[in-house]
Amino acid sequence: MEVARSFARARNRYEGTVGLLPTLGFFHEGHLALMDLLREECETLVVSLFVNPTQFNDEKDFAAYPRDEDRDAALAVEHSVDILFAPPVEEVYREVSQTTVEVTGVTDEMEGRHRPGHFVGVATVVAKLFAGLQPDIAMFGRKDAQQLAVLRAMVNDLRFPIEILEAPVVREPDGLALSSRNVRMDRREREDALAISRGLFQAAEQVDAGERRADRLESTVERSVKRLDIDYVKLASQATMKPITSLDQPAVLAVAATVGNVRLIDNVAFDFESERPVPDRGILLDEPSRLTTHLADDGAT
Repeated sequence: MEVARSFARARNRYEGTVGLLPTLGFFHEGHLALMDLLREECETLVVSLFVNPTQFNDEKDFAAYPRDEDRDAALAVEHSVDILFAPPVEEVYREVSQTTVEVTGVTDEMEGRHRPGHFVGVATVVAKLFAGLQPDIAMFGRKDAQQLAVLRAMVNDLRFPIEILEAPVVREPDGLALSSRNVRMDRREREDALAISRGLFQAAEQVDAGERRADRLESTVERSVKRLDIDYVKLASQATMKPITSLDQPAVLAVAATVGNVRLIDNVAFDFESERPVPDRGILLDEPSRLTTHLADDGAT
């Protein structure tokens, strides 16, 4: 595996179809599942590892984000990554930068409302990765549902010749959505965080039983997470990320809440088959992830 620090170095190693998985690093089974899925779609698998400063609207969150390049590189080798693109900040952002990318509409609600500037940072850095690395395919996870909608809109509007693939949320056996931030929770906080997936799964069961009203589905989740610091619980269109009042189109039931000092997001997507909504609860791991192991090894209480 090649560890590339520059766009040019990465491009010089390409053969055939190029697939890109953009990440912030500190890999977990969610990242690894995406690597394995993308590996099947391309001849050259590129994984970017870059903690992008411009998408963090909270400097403390940026500083606390877990980092371990050696650990990530070893996992990338295990999952047949060809190129780990791990650039310094100055390779991505020149000393004087005059260009940003702003996607409107799909960024108005939810994360866009609660994290000012976040999606400008996301769209700008992904546009830089697309322009600098020139992949044929890029993959993103459904856990960041609004981000996925933003990047689809950007690719369509700016005519990037790139196919966007998406993958399900990967969850711990108890339902907690995998996130690198999970390692910042202690055991009690992690137990509290289960209220998020528990509420989403209860709402999904209601949909399976015929419920379609957004307010009732949102109320189910709100009751589950009432002890947490909640930013939002919203049923929104997958296409526009605007709130909807009834589940009559592909949608996401999305949550953002803070547990201790850790802000978590999660969602259940509803796709339609034969005019009926089908919940995508994600993939449950058979055993605890390396994030849980990391928590145990750190002796968190």
